[in-house]
Amino acid sequence: MNFYLGCAVWSYKGWVGNLYPPKSKSQDFLRLYSQRFHTVEGNTTFYAVPSAEKVQRWVEQTVPGFQFCPKFPQTVTHQGLLQPSLPAALDFIERMKRLGDRLGVIFAQLPPSYSPAYLEDLIEFLQGCQDTGVSLAVEVRHLDWYKELHASQLNKILTQLGVGRVLLDTRPIYNAPDNPQANSTRKKPKLPLTPVVTSNFVLVRFISHPQRQYNDVFLSEWVSNLGNWLNQNKTIYFFVHCPQESRSPGTAFYLQSLLESAGINIPILSKPATESTPIQLTLFD
Repeated sequence: MNFYLGCAVWSYKGWVGNLYPPKSKSQDFLRLYSQRFHTVEGNTTFYAVPSAEKVQRWVEQTVPGFQFCPKFPQTVTHQGLLQPSLPAALDFIERMKRLGDRLGVIFAQLPPSYSPAYLEDLIEFLQGCQDTGVSLAVEVRHLDWYKELHASQLNKILTQLGVGRVLLDTRPIYNAPDNPQANSTRKKPKLPLTPVVTSNFVLVRFISHPQRQYNDVFLSEWVSNLGNWLNQNKTIYFFVHCPQESRSPGTAFYLQSLLESAGINIPILSKPATESTPIQLTLFD
């Protein structure tokens, strides 16, 4: 399988009675989620490193073929330079390797303060992680990374190292008449989209608008890009976010339907093996 579609989280109580069967308990959320989607962005690891026991439970609670894409802890990526935190990063990687075949890509989300002035530090950090045998990706948020010559230099280095460049698409929430992030405590930045592939995989973070009509034009672009990359035998991880998390699954299922309608051969999104609950139309409004 080379196309993995999912959301940023699995533990969201607002999905009970819709994505999850009525009266579902929180301890069952991951199991139910893995029966719906093929991957999840490990946003939880940004805030705390899970114990070895918890990682093992994640494996036990998910179906074969499911993939976690954990985020490096903020103690690694948001404490200034990266290289001094390399030992902690390597420890984190070793912990995540306990996921076995459930491990997808580990990625570093760098803060807006981390500019191209720290390029050598980034190179040293990535080189230090190279021999771990895991797939790595980087998300940059300082605007100068998107300007020349910094953009070309970053893409060249990531390509040489076989590291992916996370494609963060926030256009839907910044090209609408309202502000869907008005009540959000974790606002996503307004950054240019650079659909550049620097490795044998692609990791997309799509920040969707709660109302589908403001996503349509951008999802159409992604259908074309995803189709081209799949034809090039790239492995794709596509994560749907939304300032209103209740809407994320519906947008993911909608993208699935667009890809299928375009004749792109992708894995189906399965219903739970034991619980049969349809996706309600409210998810698609």
